[in-house]
Amino acid sequence: MTETRYLAAQTLDEAIGAYAAAAGAARILAGGTDLLVQMRSGVLRPGLIIDVKKIEEMTAIVPKADGGYWVGAAVSGAVLAEHKGFAATWPGVLEATNLIGSKQVQGRASIGGNLCNASPAADSVPALVAAGAVASIQGPHGRRELAVEHLPAGPGRTHLKPGEVLVGFTFPAHPKGSGDAYLRMIPRTEMDIAVVGLGVNLTLAGGKVTAARVGLGAVAPTVLLVEDAAKALIGSSLDERALDAAAAACRAACKPINDKRGTIEYRTKVAGVLLKRTALIAAERAGRK
Repeated sequence: MTETRYLAAQTLDEAIGAYAAAAGAARILAGGTDLLVQMRSGVLRPGLIIDVKKIEEMTAIVPKADGGYWVGAAVSGAVLAEHKGFAATWPGVLEATNLIGSKQVQGRASIGGNLCNASPAADSVPALVAAGAVASIQGPHGRRELAVEHLPAGPGRTHLKPGEVLVGFTFPAHPKGSGDAYLRMIPRTEMDIAVVGLGVNLTLAGGKVTAARVGLGAVAPTVLLVEDAAKALIGSSLDERALDAAAAACRAACKPINDKRGTIEYRTKVAGVLLKRTALIAAERAGRK
């Protein structure tokens, strides 16, 4: 049996060079909370593990001049939670990230790894989609940007090309009067996989919603950007009619499965319920700014 080799890459170029040269036999190690479990269970047996935690760009949180943020793909949830500026700007993203496993897991797990693991029920991804986060991807042929909602291709699959690495995320500026929130439904009280997860990001001006984004997870093969739900909210004062329309749009977007955690009917109904609750929390936060 061939042993798995380990490389602690010092630079992004070193990591990408080794990853591309491995021709599909390597795996990226950010937090390892998915990778190591998959290796222990025998699901994966990579020839090379490339540790990216020593690469500055992939472990940095950088406020941008326009009010946005850069967050490296290997930044752990615990480190992100300690950044007061990010926490104040994107509380919904942070509350989603804080639901990834236990406190011990959050010390290792990253939003980059959570996205690239490509689970439809990943907690951070609906919040990232709602935030309008853009993934920065680099490979042998250069760097490209991709909206987070376009990166997953299906359960366990992404649209990353051979040799490409997710480097980090750009979060747009959050203008005055904006707020975001994330809620999920789980069978147990904690440390469970979402039956439905939903993120809302909106902006209020004069009591009306002027911009909105809705991310919906665990109800389709990939996390969804529900544009019809956002359209139903924009121009409204979040009155009952608007919330009902947005909830209906979320239900219409659902393409769930039956499994031991929830039926198709249950997931579909819960998607609408969570939309209403999450939108009101986001609006309440927006009113504070």
